[in-house]
Amino acid sequence: MVVERDQDIPSSRVPIIDLSNPDQELVARAVVKASEEWGVFQLINHGITTELIQRLQDVGRRFFELSEAEKKDVAKLDDSREGYARRYTLDLEKRIGTVDQLFHNVWPPSAVNYSYWPKNPQDYREVNEEYTRQVKMLSEKIMEWLSEGLGLRREAINEVVGGEYLLNVNYYPPCPHPDVIEGLDAHTDISGLTLLLTNEIPGLQVFKDDQWIDVEYIPFAVIVNISDQILRISNGKYKSVLHKTTVDKEKTRMSWAVLVRPTNDMVVGPFTELIGDDPPKFKSMVYKDYIYRKVRNLPFVDLDS
Repeated sequence: MVVERDQDIPSSRVPIIDLSNPDQELVARAVVKASEEWGVFQLINHGITTELIQRLQDVGRRFFELSEAEKKDVAKLDDSREGYARRYTLDLEKRIGTVDQLFHNVWPPSAVNYSYWPKNPQDYREVNEEYTRQVKMLSEKIMEWLSEGLGLRREAINEVVGGEYLLNVNYYPPCPHPDVIEGLDAHTDISGLTLLLTNEIPGLQVFKDDQWIDVEYIPFAVIVNISDQILRISNGKYKSVLHKTTVDKEKTRMSWAVLVRPTNDMVVGPFTELIGDDPPKFKSMVYKDYIYRKVRNLPFVDLDS
């Protein structure tokens, strides 16, 4: 499937980049520019087949439509990031919203624990392993372009932030109060890079120029969020996009996010090649320590503060 897109994009629209453009240098420059100015962009004609995306969404939807008892076969344990869980949100009047979430590592094989992968639907593992293979190739290409945009070796960013891939599937059921209850609060992703698919119900919003901007739904497009670790290693050249999700009053919204992230023991900080006239803005930190501080809302001592 080839999607055609006008070249003139309004400034209030998240950049849309066509990877089928034969001028790959132009594509690379567009990815770098979007990462510098927005921290988010959409990719069309990206090489992941429409059939595979449809199968991925089908097995994900069928899992969340199982009974609660069946879903709890892969329930998240207290000491694990992986597994199924239900998250509750409250507004000021204590009206409740929910989002069901499934997390599991998908790469490398040494990090994969299949006990957290659903056994039902039976083709869940086959579909997700093939999607992982294709999305990994796409993410590595993006990281190559971003490395070159910093004047570095093509492998530089991948060597730091490409150590593990975590899949996060979100299931937002209809909500009677979508005007006051959000799906996920405003945040930046803790990973290096996030590659996102959604179903046909829009709901992602990004913050730019002091306003929240709706991300246009484009069938089968991959939304790419630049995340905290690429912000840090680029010494702030690439933005980590602030974003949130909304819910729908009548329809279920779903999303599939692959978080590309460093291994826990990786030390992450600005590349030394970028330090010169532009001093380091961030202190180097072991990734697991960064996670510990961010999830507990502990302060960071960054060098530009």
